[in-house]
Amino acid sequence: MKQTFEFYDARAREAATHAEEATLDNVKALNLRAEKTWRLLAEQAKQVVIHRAKVLKEREAREAGEASDLR
Repeated sequence: MKQTFEFYDARAREAATHAEEATLDNVKALNLRAEKTWRLLAEQAKQVVIHRAKVLKEREAREAGEASDLR
């Protein structure tokens, strides 16, 4: 399964909900830590998508430049 921003964000929201509903301090702390981790993973996934789009755009520009040089 592909791990996307949406996947990680959903897990973070689940953990936040569990933390809010927790009656035990240790369970609340556990879920808050889980939420923080899921949010970091979501941000990393978002940055990967942004980076891939940038690389693709640069590659397309470079290839377009090379194609025009051949004319």
